Amino acid sequence: MKVSKSYRIFQIINTIIMIIIVAATLYPFLFLVAQSFSSEKAIYNGEVTIFPVGFNIETYKSIIKQGDFLLYYRNTILYAVLGTIISLFSTAILAYPLSKDKLRLNKVITPFVIFTMYFGGGLIPNYVLVNSLGMRNTIWAFLIPGAISTYYVLLMKSFFASLPQELEEAASIDGLGTFGIFIKIVFPLSKPIMATMVLFYAAGLWSNWFTPFIYFDSKDKWPVALYLRQIIYGATSTNEISAGLDQAQSIAASVKSASMVLMALPIICIYPFIQKYFVQGMMIGSVKG
Repeated sequence: MKVSKSYRIFQIINTIIMIIIVAATLYPFLFLVAQSFSSEKAIYNGEVTIFPVGFNIETYKSIIKQGDFLLYYRNTILYAVLGTIISLFSTAILAYPLSKDKLRLNKVITPFVIFTMYFGGGLIPNYVLVNSLGMRNTIWAFLIPGAISTYYVLLMKSFFASLPQELEEAASIDGLGTFGIFIKIVFPLSKPIMATMVLFYAAGLWSNWFTPFIYFDSKDKWPVALYLRQIIYGATSTNEISAGLDQAQSIAASVKSASMVLMALPIICIYPFIQKYFVQGMMIGSVKG
């Protein structure tokens, strides 16, 4: 098929725009990586761009050696894995029945679910509730209160509604109950949306430092996000007194950059393996339903 001149012009303009968008997206992250491997003097003099200047790994060594870094990383992995499983199961169990028009009171329950997107009890009532349930300073204070996201419920609901109803009817004729249909028919067909939810929930749990900051009294329960936050705060406040403001900012910038790279690295490593499911799940869950 012959390509028209106007379409070629569109392709060129579109390519240029996409290159600009990609460059604007990658530059901040490449700058952080370069800064985390650069010397304090180079950061202080503003010599760092997207390439390290005065290459060193001392910042990473100091972060890893301080305290029980591996313990906090292990805690984060545990929280992310367990929390993602709980959130995924809870979201699916809520979204699946809401996707069925035959569900009684569906038109009443769905508005209540949506209501929680816009209104919440607030920080103090949540703290009082968690404390009264005896979950403060336990792993459940981190995992249970935010286990279900209303937006993700609606996204998954739309995906379930897009699945062929005939498959469930055939399974029902073969003797499967509602839960059996969900586990053996619906769940295997839901890899795209499940992969999307896994990425969203895992990323949120991995980078969450505020919830454990409120509810955890014991440092041995800290996730790595809270630990790195304390390092950044300590680097900023301590060095401003001992080294002067400008030099302190360069040291803090190096620590912050290394901390952000360490936080983002696991998610970056996981994303390529689930990208195809992620894109498919977002498209189907957003367009249909």
